[in-house]
Amino acid sequence: MSELNPEQYREQLLELKAALEEIEETSQQAGDTVQLDQQSVGRLSRIDALQAQQMAQASEQRRQETLTRIQGALRRIDAGTFGECFVCGEIIDERRLSVDPTNTRCLACAEAED
Repeated sequence: MSELNPEQYREQLLELKAALEEIEETSQQAGDTVQLDQQSVGRLSRIDALQAQQMAQASEQRRQETLTRIQGALRRIDAGTFGECFVCGEIIDERRLSVDPTNTRCLACAEAED
């Protein structure tokens, strides 16, 4: 981690984590079970409600995956291995980390994976 400043990334990761946790708190009710009462809601409204529920659940899953990646990046900072490619061990370009500090692969290894 020669030229990387892990503390700068720690701050960025903690801010992102806090923002995701805040969103999670405010959006929990959107993923709740949809009531399918035929009398109170029309067919299209029920379809809209089910679609909204599925979208909320997908968003929640993406948030959880991102939080997991953030926790991993914070552990790598603590361990002193932040910025090292999981595959080849080379330093990940700082420009790549500035876009997504949870990246675990350098550009060459990420492209080889695809």
